[in-house]
Amino acid sequence: MKRTRSILSVTAFLLALALGAETAILQSRPADRTTRPYSNFELDVVVDGRPLREYYARGRIYVEALHGAEYELRLRNNSPDRVAVALSVDGLNTIDARHTSAWNASKWVIEPYDTITISGWQMSSERARRFYFTNERDSYGAKLGQTANLGLISAVFFRERRPVPIIRPPHPITRDKSDRMEAPEQSARAQGAARPEDNAATGIGRNVHNDVRWVDMDLDSRAAGEVTIRYEYRRREDSRGFSPEPEF
Repeated sequence: MKRTRSILSVTAFLLALALGAETAILQSRPADRTTRPYSNFELDVVVDGRPLREYYARGRIYVEALHGAEYELRLRNNSPDRVAVALSVDGLNTIDARHTSAWNASKWVIEPYDTITISGWQMSSERARRFYFTNERDSYGAKLGQTANLGLISAVFFRERRPVPIIRPPHPITRDKSDRMEAPEQSARAQGAARPEDNAATGIGRNVHNDVRWVDMDLDSRAAGEVTIRYEYRRREDSRGFSPEPEF
């Protein structure tokens, strides 16, 4: 059992420092419940309000990245329990940009039978920076020197053992170097830009408002579910990598 201090958001919940570990939450979506082992949790990669089509190949779930497009992660909890979810993009936690185990990660909170949408990297208690598809050179991971997991979105879910009252945040979310980065011009990320020559990755985009506050949670130490999605650009027919057609 782990006792965690978390953040409650207008659009989502965050879990914070507890017993030396940071936490946050989210949930995942099985598009094909016969393929995904944890049907209680759903995750969609959403562009312009619509989930990207999922493909199944080599034991993985894939979506096609659209170069320059902003995207969101839509998370649903289909269980009767409140859950905390460690959500990472390109191996970086979406709350504090750290690379840790799921158990020690900051987490988003989601209520029973509820849905939250995470639109970007949480930069403070009031704002986030949008996710968008780009290349390795322009990625947030490259700016932080963490490029080993580009193209991967991972959500690991932990059930709450018992509810506790919401409390005031012990401290705000803060950033140092990453918080001072300038957002690239929107025109440079416009959907339909020339196909990139290297692998898909996620950038740190424009500022958006996203209020969060901390809550305490007791979590089961065993993960209740996990969903991993790989995103790639469509390749030429003679290229290796993402296949535009599903493979079974």
